[in-house]
Parts: sequence; structure tokens; C-alpha cells
Amino acid sequence: MLKRVVQLLIIFAGGTIGYLYLPFLMKLMSLGDVTWLSNQVTTTIIGAAIAYFVTFWAVDYIVRFLKWIEETLVNIPVADLLFGSLGLIVGLIIAFLATIPLAETGIKFLSQVVPIFLTVVTGYLGFQVGLKRRDEFKSMLSLADTKKDKEKKKEKGSDTEEFSSEEPPKTKILDTSVIIDGRIADICQTHFLEGTILIPQFVLEELQHIADSSDVLKRNRGRRGLDVLNRMQKEIPINVEIYEGDFEDIQEVDSKLVKLGKLINGIVVTNDFNLNKVCEFQNVQVLNINDLANAVKPVVLPGEEMTVQVIKDGKEQKQGVAYLDDGTMIVVEEGKDYIGQTIEVLVTSVLQTSAGRMIFAKPKLLEKAL
Repeated sequence: MLKRVVQLLIIFAGGTIGYLYLPFLMKLMSLGDVTWLSNQVTTTIIGAAIAYFVTFWAVDYIVRFLKWIEETLVNIPVADLLFGSLGLIVGLIIAFLATIPLAETGIKFLSQVVPIFLTVVTGYLGFQVGLKRRDEFKSMLSLADTKKDKEKKKEKGSDTEEFSSEEPPKTKILDTSVIIDGRIADICQTHFLEGTILIPQFVLEELQHIADSSDVLKRNRGRRGLDVLNRMQKEIPINVEIYEGDFEDIQEVDSKLVKLGKLINGIVVTNDFNLNKVCEFQNVQVLNINDLANAVKPVVLPGEEMTVQVIKDGKEQKQGVAYLDDGTMIVVEEGKDYIGQTIEVLVTSVLQTSAGRMIFAKPKLLEKAL
């Protein structure tokens, strides 16, 4: 159907060109004295016939080009298309207003050529500005809606409405490391994280790239991350959304996360130590899963007793190493001789590091012997 429509349009265009311009060409070729050639009906038919034969060669290329445009427009996110179109309209309006004084000059170049150039340039610039600044525009619109809602609630003035005017929980933005880690799904299931969970498209692309890696370890980590997202979306009663936007002028995913956090006033959720520091430096709120894990570990004080199993020797001479159920490492002084045994130990000191908590202890039997 599309092919037939294109053929008809080309034939119609050929007939129009024949009607308007063939008589002039005939005069230039000194054929204007041939009566039947100078007739406008005849020139229209000749133009349409030429265009008809051209369609056999050109129609397939035109149809493929139109389908490519159609697929491109369909795949563009609605927000990108909307803001790009608004920018294009603004650019065309500016071009129209700018060409009005040029038309009054009477100079053909300024009144006929320059307007075409201005229309193309301002239309292109308007579309690009609308497309690339769409995130800022959306943020401005959302802030304006929030302010309007607050003003309406203040005008009503009742105690119930004042209670309901509290700001909703901020959006939580997940980075790649925290998705691969997997603990975020359990945290969401326990309802410790409120509000919308936002997964940026560029994080999904990085996760997919890891899942397609030739390295077996990376591939398994990437697939586990995808499984975690599927679980969060299907099994956990929490609002999970995909952020389709991207920051094309920024290459690093971590920098994009910081930019997105600033843009939507959200909270970045991560277990990456470096990203955590960057967010703090740029005044972007951040939640570190490792900090949460360290905070909920049981508090151990020097002098307390506990029962542990020594499983391997330590770095220093005669040291043994044991672990609690939560993964906390216990360094047992003089514990090398107890490897493979379950013994009672006495806590001597506790060291808190960025990597976690480390407990130093010595065998209780050794303490009694002393």
C-alpha cells in the first residue's frame, strides 16, 4: 500500500512540474513554436509519464527510507520525541520572526535564500536543545507541580491536610554494583527502603554488557544482577521504574548516576566506596549497603566471651582465624594450634575499618592457664 501511495505522489509531482516548468524549458530549447508541445495539458501528461518511469527505479529506495524513519521514530522514547518536537516548533517560530524584516529589504538573496538557511539551522538547533535538555525541562515541570500541590494544601489549612502535606519518600537510584550484590532485593522485601526504585537505562546496558562478557566470573555476576532485577519487579511489592534518559556528554556510569541524583533530587544506592565518596563530595544523598550491613552487626565489647570455630591460620605467627555467621572475621591470638576445633574465646579488642569489623580475641583456656 505504501509503495502505491509513493508512486502516485511521484506521478502527481511529475505532472505538476510538467505543468509549471516544461513550457519554459520548451522555449529555452526553441521548441515553443511546436503547438502541441507548448500546451500545458500536454506538458502535464509528459511530466507525469516521465515520473511514472522514474518510479520503477526510485520507489523502492523511497519506501525503505520512509520505513527507516518510521522505525526510528517508533523507537524514540515519548519524552524525547515530545521535547524534541517542542524545540523544533520554537526554532521554526524564531526563524519565521527573523525572516519578516528580511523580506522587506527587497534584496532577493536576503528575502529568498537566507530564510531557507535560517529555517533549517534554527529548526535543527531547537530540536537538539529540546532533546538534550529534556531532563532539565522534566525536572522543572515536576518541581512546578510539587509547588502547586503544596500551595493548594496550605490554602485548605486543616490539620489532616497538613499531615498529608509531608513530602513523599525520595526516589532511590540503584547502581550496577548494588544490583550485582543482590542484597538490595532482600532489603526491599523487608520494606526498609521506601519510595520508587529507579533503574537507569545506562545501568541496565552496563549490566547487560557484563552478562555478555567472555569472562565466566563476570558473566555469572551480570546474570545474577539481571535475576535480582527480575525478582524485584515480579516478586517484591515495590514500585520499580526504568529511567530511559541518558547523558550523552558524560561517559562514566558513576558520573551519570551523580548527575541523575542531582537532577531528580534522588538518593543513590550503592556499595561502591569510591562512588559513595563522590556523591558525598557533590552533595548527592547516598545509601551504602555495606554501611547498613556493618550497622546491623551485633555489638561486641572487649571482655565478652564467645564460641567460635578456628578454620585457618592467620597472617601472623601462631594466629588463627574464625568467622561469625554474619561474616565478621575473628583473629584468635595463639589460635593456630586450635585449627578445626570449636573453642571459647575472650574478646580483647574490636577494630572498625572501611572494609568491615574485625575482632581480636584469645582462647579462654589460655587465659585460665595464665
